[in-house]
Amino acid sequence: MKSRKIRVRFAPSPTGPLHMGGVRTALFNYLFAKKHQGDFILRIEDTDQNRFVPGAQEYIIDSLKWCGLIPDEGPEMGGQFGPYCQSERKDIYKKYANQLLESGWAYIAFDTPEEIDKLRSEAESRKETFSYGIGSREKLNNSLHLPLSKVNEKLAAAEPYVIRFKMPEDENVTEHDMIRGQVTFNTTKSLDDKVLFKSDGMPTYHLANVVDDHLMQISHVIRGEEWLSSLPLHVLLYRALGWEETKPEFAHLPLILKPQGKGKLSKRDGDKLGFPVFPLQWKDPDSGELYRGYREDGYFPEAFINMLALLGWNPGTEQEFFSLDELTKVFSLERVVKSGSRFDPEKAKWFNRHYFQQKSTELLTSLFIPLLKKNGVQADEKKIHRVIVEIKERCAFIPDLWEQASYFFLPPGSYDEKTIKKRWKEDTSEKLSAIAQMLETIDSWNAETIKEKFSDFMNNKNWSFGDVMSPLRICLVGLNMGPDLFVICEILGKNETISRIHTGLEKIN
Repeated sequence: MKSRKIRVRFAPSPTGPLHMGGVRTALFNYLFAKKHQGDFILRIEDTDQNRFVPGAQEYIIDSLKWCGLIPDEGPEMGGQFGPYCQSERKDIYKKYANQLLESGWAYIAFDTPEEIDKLRSEAESRKETFSYGIGSREKLNNSLHLPLSKVNEKLAAAEPYVIRFKMPEDENVTEHDMIRGQVTFNTTKSLDDKVLFKSDGMPTYHLANVVDDHLMQISHVIRGEEWLSSLPLHVLLYRALGWEETKPEFAHLPLILKPQGKGKLSKRDGDKLGFPVFPLQWKDPDSGELYRGYREDGYFPEAFINMLALLGWNPGTEQEFFSLDELTKVFSLERVVKSGSRFDPEKAKWFNRHYFQQKSTELLTSLFIPLLKKNGVQADEKKIHRVIVEIKERCAFIPDLWEQASYFFLPPGSYDEKTIKKRWKEDTSEKLSAIAQMLETIDSWNAETIKEKFSDFMNNKNWSFGDVMSPLRICLVGLNMGPDLFVICEILGKNETISRIHTGLEKIN
């Protein structure tokens, strides 16, 4: 590791909602920086104005905040290396594009998109792949092929052009990747002359990325493996610009795979299998379509981050639950795997269940109250608190509280027919009516007393507990579910318990 200060950046493009794979990239950058007392920088790479989506930048920032991944520098908080949106830095890049032209590392190309498309189609008809670069560039509409007088004439006429990188011929570009080891690319076999600067005055990703990483003194570039194919061009750009000595180290993270294990996880997989792939809910500004988010689906950020950390990274121990601080202490790029990691939606729920159980009853109460109000329920906080204590272990998400506890706040709207068919006998109604009368006589209304009086009553009548417990539960709950029956009675209160028995008998009979 180089001795300079650790500075890493998360550099998403605001072209839509931030995928969970992007959040993991941000997380690994954050953990690496914090472990080494370094800086975590957010940079918005918005050079492609055609793909810019309104609201996407704000969404990225809000997502990082929810996850607890707060940048040290970025568009909101600034910093000494700003601005941190590339669209605000566009005057910087032309200088370096011109430097590459002057040094012979780049050239001007006047080919129109239509001309390029025609060449591509002609190549496809021959079952070949068109590549603008070694072997073709000397014949095309560019400054390498045209006389200088013609180039100057086109420039004077303000003819649109791009600046392309001049890839050296038949060179093996080798670079050390902190995850994959030595990687080698041959310039002739696998690389073309990428566009560095566009006719609209904006740089492409490649030039802006390298220039900004250099000017922002980035020490390590930690990004997804989809950018591995760009590595040789970026390495050559550092050489061409005279920055080899300060070139960052590189690490390319493995893909997050579909639950089936084949292919990169996509939004369509989430739609098909019923889980979110975005941290927060996203509303498409064009279609108005809503896409699910982990936050809105009831996940805690700690669970989401913990789950993401273990997709592609192994702590080397049996430990599975980590706070962000704990992850910071134990994280290392050396333990990031090379191969893709399969996403398991059930494991994500499992993580959330763990963190749900760790939450205080007071916090869960405050989170549950808005859901109760949404369902038309106004309840005493002490009652809500008591209900959560009884049902918490059955839940993994805040909405589960309503599913498990709605009957504590609203009487049953229906009664489980299967249980009634199985448990309701000819004398069940008579027995429940007698039990209701007995409950009227209880003055001290708590679970222990109710159980004691109930047991004495049943024993005196010589009735089987099994004959009445499920029917009684059905009257109170509507389903054959819930905690201890006498605890339910205590929480409901004496009048409500007796009222529900009578209502149940009337509706079921």
